[in-house]
Amino acid sequence: MPIEVDGRGLPRWLGPVRDAAESVEARQLSRFLPPADGRGRPSAVLVLFGEGARGPELLLMERASSLRSHAGQPSFPGGALDPEDGDPQGDGRLRAALREAEEETGLDPTGVQVFGVLPSLYIPVSGFVVTPVLGWWRRPTPVAPVDPAETARVFTVPVSDLTDPTNRAMAVHPAGHVGPAFMVGSALVWGFTAGLIDRILHYAGWERPWDRERRVPLDWHA
Repeated sequence: MPIEVDGRGLPRWLGPVRDAAESVEARQLSRFLPPADGRGRPSAVLVLFGEGARGPELLLMERASSLRSHAGQPSFPGGALDPEDGDPQGDGRLRAALREAEEETGLDPTGVQVFGVLPSLYIPVSGFVVTPVLGWWRRPTPVAPVDPAETARVFTVPVSDLTDPTNRAMAVHPAGHVGPAFMVGSALVWGFTAGLIDRILHYAGWERPWDRERRVPLDWHA
């Protein structure tokens, strides 16, 4: 069945994210763009906004430490497209984001309203071409790791924690790479996921001034 992208009936606070998604360009989200020669494995992530006890929130998960790609990292639910997902340039990306989210967290995809699709980006270290699919969790269902071999834990983060300047820093990778990070609860969100959250907060007008000179190592909790 086709999946409709529908921006109607969203809570008012999600309007800025929907509007930003309609005009933002890939180069405004990342300097890593899909290779012009078509290389890269098509994949999708679900950027799922919900309403929690502390207001707007995002659904995240922590990848199992045994995985080959991005082991142990907090991330959005998602993964590579399967042939049955359909057109990798069309709604196959939407179908993959919802399917992967269900397989990883157990959420019911029928309770998710897809309201936008961001431009595809590239993750050089794993060779994935990733399409972020924006969703509104209009009918939340319980979530938890479905397969511990893939997902270590599933959790939500209030948007107010992500915009709090005291929770923000630049993460320093052992290889020397530096990028935005969020210290939320026991998690350090960094890499592709943190970079995408950083840009969403910025273009939605939710970003608050924070210290970009502050540095934290990836083992900040050690």
